[in-house]
Amino acid sequence: MAGQVVWHITTSLDGFIAGPNDSMDWVFERASEPSSTANDVIVSTGAILAGRRWWDVAQERYGGLDGIYGGAWVGPVFVLTHRSTPPPADPRLAFVSQGVPQAVALALEAAKGKNVVILGANIAQQCLRAQLVDEIVVHIVPVLLGDGIRLIASQSIPKTELEMASVVTSHSGQRIDVRLRVLKS
Repeated sequence: MAGQVVWHITTSLDGFIAGPNDSMDWVFERASEPSSTANDVIVSTGAILAGRRWWDVAQERYGGLDGIYGGAWVGPVFVLTHRSTPPPADPRLAFVSQGVPQAVALALEAAKGKNVVILGANIAQQCLRAQLVDEIVVHIVPVLLGDGIRLIASQSIPKTELEMASVVTSHSGQRIDVRLRVLKS
C-alpha cells in the first residue's frame, strides 16, 4: 500500500498552532499525556515534509532533526524553501526548491510506502490547495492563545469546498484527538 500525506498538527481551542513569536511551549506543557493517535502517526511516518519557517524555528528552539516528536522519530526530512541554502551536513535533511508537488513526490519516495507527515502551517496549506493531503490529524488543546500562527489562514483556504470525513475522535487527558480523511473529487 502506498503511503499517504498526513498533516499532523496541534492547535489551541482558538485555532492557533503556534503562539506569539512562534512559541510552542504551550503544546509541550498541556499535551504531554500519551496519545494513541499521535503514536499511530509517529509509527506510520516514513518521511517529514516541512516548511522553511518550521525548520528555522525547530533548529533555533527545539533541537532540529533530533527534536522531532521529542526524539521519538528518526528519518528523512524534506524542507521546502525558496532561499538559497548550502547543502546540509546531516544526510537525513534535504532542502527542496522545486515546488510543492515535487517535494511531496520526493518525500513519498523516501518514505518507502509509509506516510509523509507535513509539519508547518504554510506548507500544509499549500498542500491542501494542491489537493495533495490525504488525512489531517489534529490534537486540540484546551487553551486560548489569542495570537500566533493560525491553523488555517483565511486567504489560504482552497477556492472550492474541502470535504472531510471523521475517521477517529478520541481524547488523551485534556487533549482531543481528531483524525479526518480528506475526500477528493
